[in-house]
Amino acid sequence: MVFSQTMFTVFHSNRLLSFFSNKTSLLFILSFTMKLLKKIIRKPYYKLVNSLPKPIANQLLLISSLINRNTWSIGIYFGGSPFNLTAPTNVKNPVLTHQDVSDVRAAFVADPFMIKVDQTWFMFFEVLNNGTRRGEIGLATSEDGTNWKYEQIVIAEPFHLSYPYVFEWNNEYYLIPESYQANSIRLYKALNFPTEWSFVGNLLNDGFFVDSSIFRYADKWWMFAETNADHKHDTLRLYYAEDLLGSWLEHPKSPIVSNNAHIARPAGRVLVMNDQIFRFAQDCQPAYGTQVRAFEITELTTTSYQERQIEQNLVLKPSNYGWNSSGMHHIDAHLIHEGKWIACVDGRA
Repeated sequence: MVFSQTMFTVFHSNRLLSFFSNKTSLLFILSFTMKLLKKIIRKPYYKLVNSLPKPIANQLLLISSLINRNTWSIGIYFGGSPFNLTAPTNVKNPVLTHQDVSDVRAAFVADPFMIKVDQTWFMFFEVLNNGTRRGEIGLATSEDGTNWKYEQIVIAEPFHLSYPYVFEWNNEYYLIPESYQANSIRLYKALNFPTEWSFVGNLLNDGFFVDSSIFRYADKWWMFAETNADHKHDTLRLYYAEDLLGSWLEHPKSPIVSNNAHIARPAGRVLVMNDQIFRFAQDCQPAYGTQVRAFEITELTTTSYQERQIEQNLVLKPSNYGWNSSGMHHIDAHLIHEGKWIACVDGRA
């Protein structure tokens, strides 16, 4: 009897192992086939897209999702605090996709920053140009913060641009885009807001800087940037200056974060509220742009730095369905009135 039970157990264990082995093999074959298919059709796809009129090219959503590993789009969230935001039922997210872009052939839109001037919201964001395979800075407008109209590309360079951190200072409008391919942090100023921008100068040179995030605190300028040139998203440095154009100095406690891709890479506008400072960080594990965390900076001087993660832990996370199913990596939150916040976010399908 014992022998029979043992043989029965061994037999079914082998069948179970064989089942999982076959399933694993099948998944591997499917994954390999999809990667090979993407590689085979990517060049013909881009050739086709670049030959089509821009409005038609940007409607190739299904093929674009198949080809592009990162299909990002932009949404609007509301909430009672910048750390507790959700998608309201009266907002049809995403509010902007690559299909809305009309003046270039776009692969995706991402990294939104917005600013309200008078009664109009102006949103600046990355548009990945399918023709050049470089990011450019796009503009959209809204009167209510929920219904958005794409306007145009406002900044394009012969190198990649993204993360257009727009802000106002002394009644002038400035913008710092990510420009790591230029090995610098570049500052632009509006000549005719919001469509005409002029390059003012480099804030930092001769380095690898991504997602630079600037803020004003204690009569000084401060700026975070992720700096791992191996694209590991795990090193956060801090700089400060008396004046916007510098000279900029690295903080003595910098790097603030080392060897931690969960909390290093900036994820949107730094908030300064009643002498409290909060920074948002991308969680790039297990993959780039998975979710967003928030940290309160509890001590900041030219010689000291302390921070703690806020209790809410994750501020944004993937929904496992739809436009933001596999990742969210950016937030720009603004106070509308007491107890109500609006934020532009992005998500990866």
